[in-house]
This record gives sequence, structure tokens and C-alpha cells, in this order.
Amino acid sequence: MAIAWALRPRRWALWLLLLVSCARAFYIPGYSIKSYRDEEPIPLLVNKIFSDHTQLQYAYFDLPFVCPPSGEKHGGSPFGSGQSVSLNLGEVLRGDRIMTSDFELLMGKDVQCQALCTQEVGRQDVKRARQLIKQGYVAEWIADNLPGATSFVTVDRSRKYYATGFKLGYQDFSPADGKPRYFINNHFTIVIRWRKAPGKAGDDGGKAVVGFEVYPKSIAASEHESKGCPKNPHDDHLGLELNLPFDMAKLREKYPSSSYIPEEDDDLDDGATLKIPYTYSVFFQEENNVEWSNRWDLYFSNQEEGSMTHWLAILNSLTISGVLGVTVLVIWSRTVQGDIKGRGDGAMEDGKLKRSSRTKLPNKEGLLDQSAADVERDGDLSSDDEAGEDMTGWKLLHGDVFRVPAYSGLLAPLVGSGMQLLFMAAGLLLLSCLGVLNPSFRGGFVSVGMGLFVFAGLFSGYFSGRLYKTFGGVNWRKNTIITALFFPGLTFCLVFILNLFVWAQASSTAIPFGTLVGLLALWLLIQVPLVYVGSWFGFVRATAWEHPTKTNSIPRQIPPQPWYLRDTYGAVLTGLVPFAVLFIELLFVFKNLWQDKSGYYYVFGFLSVVCTILIVTVSEVTIIATYSQLCAENYHWWWHSFLTGGSSAFWVFAYCIWYHFFKLHVTGFVSSLFFFSYSFLACAVYGLLTGTVGFLTAYAFVRRMYRYVDLKKPYPPTYLPFLALEPLLTSTVRSKWTDVD
Repeated sequence: MAIAWALRPRRWALWLLLLVSCARAFYIPGYSIKSYRDEEPIPLLVNKIFSDHTQLQYAYFDLPFVCPPSGEKHGGSPFGSGQSVSLNLGEVLRGDRIMTSDFELLMGKDVQCQALCTQEVGRQDVKRARQLIKQGYVAEWIADNLPGATSFVTVDRSRKYYATGFKLGYQDFSPADGKPRYFINNHFTIVIRWRKAPGKAGDDGGKAVVGFEVYPKSIAASEHESKGCPKNPHDDHLGLELNLPFDMAKLREKYPSSSYIPEEDDDLDDGATLKIPYTYSVFFQEENNVEWSNRWDLYFSNQEEGSMTHWLAILNSLTISGVLGVTVLVIWSRTVQGDIKGRGDGAMEDGKLKRSSRTKLPNKEGLLDQSAADVERDGDLSSDDEAGEDMTGWKLLHGDVFRVPAYSGLLAPLVGSGMQLLFMAAGLLLLSCLGVLNPSFRGGFVSVGMGLFVFAGLFSGYFSGRLYKTFGGVNWRKNTIITALFFPGLTFCLVFILNLFVWAQASSTAIPFGTLVGLLALWLLIQVPLVYVGSWFGFVRATAWEHPTKTNSIPRQIPPQPWYLRDTYGAVLTGLVPFAVLFIELLFVFKNLWQDKSGYYYVFGFLSVVCTILIVTVSEVTIIATYSQLCAENYHWWWHSFLTGGSSAFWVFAYCIWYHFFKLHVTGFVSSLFFFSYSFLACAVYGLLTGTVGFLTAYAFVRRMYRYVDLKKPYPPTYLPFLALEPLLTSTVRSKWTDVD
């Protein structure tokens, strides 16, 4: 026995070493360095083209005017050019279409000029190229997992930064007639920046890529020599204009009776073609000022310049959130002290309120007589004929505050779906702040988010099932089906319908049919069973949430409500406060999503802080709104708290509309439809998430508040500010009720 105990620490040591060895084998994207030896091939992959002026993207090799893949193998690769690279779910959904190319890059070997191909295009292809250049499309290539970039320097030339992609061409104007002319970039100067690889690989001669730059240029076909390359590609040359004049002789032969003189953009086919020679140069430059771990920093220079604005956003959020608390504390310091000293006007025994006198209850027709008021009061508050003191405000609702709300069968699934989204959002922010989700993990944010959403079906089913049980529901399987199919089903239908429009444009933004089938299988075969398991635990195994007071059989009559406490007006107005917390950070999120689609949002630390303050603000606003409603003797707080929490989504969508018309300048019906559809979906997700936060906060607050409805017991300090609002709100409601009568 003693020997066994002596060997146990060694066993634990062996297990620890095994875990360490496994940890070394674990790959976190962005932290595994790829080193290259001299003349070792560096694969260059082509991806897609995109524009800031439209939401439609296209695969690079789908363009009719670029060099098609030859299918040849380069650098010992087992795959020929044109081979599709396996993509994760996030890459497919963001429109990536990555393929191998015919470019040959050998580490450390400069190439002055290398002919790629000469592409012969017709009139329709020329027209297509002109249209894409006019819309500002840029191409994205990838080398060593770095996107090819166009480099820029600041005005004072003190800093350098990258913009992902390079332009397909450029637009100029004719000096003679002022008409626009379009030139295509057909020569590419590729600059690979490298440094000695860290660690043992660097000692063995390995080099790490720390920069990938592409400098496009337009060179006329007449400037090229017989071998396909211009004499000196880096000198000034005439540009290759996308201009294909009509052959009038052929048109006269084809249309002998026509005297029409065609324009450049006409669709007449006269068989004319334009030859576009493509060439490239490769240069390697040593760069010791950039560490491999910091090689993405140049892509984020513009975002770092806005760090002051991020801090202002956080300061704005803290100010708004703090004002809510300070305002309540100021009211409490002036009024609540006297309210506490005068307490003792009632007590609870077994969920029934004792009263010492009977008071009249007004209704919409007028004041009831004394005996009728006594009967209604006794029926509402207690079956006993005991005496008690006069009660006002939220204390009168102790027998109705937990009455099951209308459409509770819909509220429970919505809250469950909100918890699912809340878990997904928290997981994404946490992994992003830890650096697991970084730009080198292309498409990782969407892929991991989809995985977290599917796994969070357990939470969705649990909270939905338990809340459904609390509402007194019995058919939990029906509730499970609604929870599992309602929100994901509506989302899938919207995406599918929108995808039909994008498919018609032959855009890579369209989700492939196979991916749609995979998403459908992921939803029905994995998420739905997880929701079922969670719902079974929430309804069958877990107990319903207990309420501190009993519900009367006869509901109370609700007095007329002030306009600011009505569901529509109140919810819309209260949504302004959370929106004010969020709107500054929305500038950066929208710019990244809709304008700089090649950029990478990388300030998740700021975003996490703003989101945390947002959740606190939503909780504060919902508690204050719920307490105001209860003081107005309105016990329909269930849906009101949910709408109050999610009402800021209305203002976010209004901001999307403003952003579309004044910032984006997007052209085309499909692009606008794409923008508004996905904006609506994002706002629905945001509203569902914040609405769930508001509902759960209000539910916890109301349950805890009515635990202390026995006024002889001291209130916790956290509830004193809300008690301060009661005399003000109650007097307002009573005065309005008297005016109505």
C-alpha cells in the first residue's frame, strides 16, 4: 500500500506530461508559424473580388477576362491550378471561393517578369470588365494565409498600413470629349516581406513571411515583346484600355439594311476580340521591423487610429448607465427615508394580505358603493374577512402580479431562443478576446458562432421548458417543437428566399445548395434533439420557479395608464437609452461589415466592454420601467419587460436605414435587398437577446421585491431607490384615474 501511494505522484506527473504533449499538438489559428527555406515554393491562392459599393461578390476564376487555371502542378504540389481549397462553414457563408493558381513564388528568388497568359475576350467580356471596374471591385489573393494588400502611408509618412486587395483596374476620362475610359490592370508586382523564423526553424535557415503586397499596373498589349513581357515592366507604359471598336464592315455584312451607328455599350456581336496579356514580377525583401506575431497589425492601423473614439464610446456608455443609477439615488436620498419610517401598513401571512379597514375602489363607471367595494376588495386580496390598512401602488398587485400572461406559449420559446443567442454571443466575445478567433482563422467567427448556437440548444430547451412549466403548461413537447423550429425556421426561410435573388446574379455571396442542405441537417439532426433534451430537463426534471405570493382567482381591474407606460410608447421610448449606449460602437461595426468588407474587426476588447455596459443598462431600464408599471397598478409586466429590453432593436434598424441612404451609396435592387434583409435579421437577433435579458432581470426583480411585501421587515439597500419612485408614480396614476371618473 505504501508503495502504491508513493507511485501515485509519479502517475500524476506522467499524465501531466501527456497533457502537455497534447497541448503542444493543439492548433490555434494564427499561432502556428510556417517557415520556408530558400527556393521553397509559396502557394499563391486566388479568392474573390468584392466592392464597397455593392454586396455582391464573385469568385476570381469566374471572371471571363482573367487567366483561367491551366491545371498544371507547381512547386511539387499534388494539386494542379484551379483546385478548390477546402473551406470551413464561415468561409463559405462570407463568400470565399479559394483556389490554387498558376503563379510561381519561390522563397528568396526574385523574378523580373514572368508571362502568365494572354486572354482573348469578346465584346460582352469587355463590357463586364468595364462594369466591375466602374463599381470599384478589388481582387483578393492569399499567400501564407495573408491576404494580398495594397500599401499606403500616412500623410506625414510616419506610418504604413495595408488595405486588403488590389483594384482590377482604374477609370480615367478622355481629354478630347470627357467620356470615361477604363483600363485593366494586367501586370502584378508581388512583394513578399520576410524575416528569420523564430526558434529552431530560423537557426536552420527558415524564413517567415511577414508581409504580402500586390502592386497592379496596366500595360498596353503593344508594349509587350514576343516573349509576352514588356521590356521594362517598372517603367512608365501606356495603359491597356478596355475599348473594342465596332468593325463597321462586318456589321454592314451582317445587317445590310441598317444605317444605325452602334455605341460602345451596345450588345451587337461583330466577332471582334481584345487580347489581354497578363504578366507578373516577384520580389523578396527582408523586414526585421515586423515580428511574425504582429504581421497583422498593418491591416488594423486604421482601426487603431480610432482607439480614442472607442474610449469615448465606453465613456459615453458609462455616463448613460451611471446617470440611471445616480438619478434613482438622488430621488431616494430625498424621499425614501420618510417612506421607510412610515412603513408598517400591512403584513403578509401565507400569501394573504391583512387589512384593518375597507376602502372604496373606483372603476371606469364611477365610484362603487361601500358594500360593493368591500366585496370586490375581499375577492381580490383575500378570502378572509380580516381587517387591514389602506394599500396603494405595487402592494395592491400581490395577488395578480404573477398571473399567467397572454400568449405565454409564445413567450417561453422566445425567452429560450434568447438564452441560446446570449450564450452564443458571450462565447464569441470571450474567444475573440482570448485571441482564439483571430483574422488568420478565416471564417472562424461564423463557424464557431454556428457551433455555439447549435450547442446552446440545450440552454434554449431548458429555459423554455422550465418557464413553460412555471406558466402552468402541460404539453411540453409542443413547446419544445416551437422552441426548436420557430426562430431558426424563420431565419432559414429568410436566408433561403434572399439566396434565390443572389443566385440569379451568379454571385459567390450566394450560399451553395450543398451548404444549405448541410445547414438544414445541422439544424434538424443536431440542434432539435439538443433542444428536446434541454426541454426535458427543464420541464420534467426541474421544478417550476416558485412565486412568493398566491394568485387570486379574480383579476384586478387596471386603472387608466399614463401614455408613457403604455406598451407601444413606453417600449419605444425606453429603447432609446440602450441605443445611446451602443450607437458609437455601431459606427465601427457597420463600417467593417458593410463598407470595408475586406477589413477585419479586431477591437473585441472595446466591444466586450460596451456590450457589458449595454446589458447592465438594459437591466436598469427594464427594472425601472417594470417598477413604474407596477406602481401604476398594472400587472401586465411580462411582455412589457420583454419589449422594453428588446425595443432598442427598433432604433438600431432605424439607424441601418439612415446608414444605407447616407453612408453606403449602394446601387442595385439586390444589394439593397441584401442589406435590409440581413440588417433586419441582425436586429431581430439583437432584440431577442436584449429582450430576454430584460425579461429575466424584471422577473428576478419582481420575485425578490414581493418577498419583502411584508412591510414590517427591512428592505435590502438595493431596493430602496425603487421604493422612492412609488409615491410619485402612485399619485400620478390616482390623479389621472380621478380625472377620468
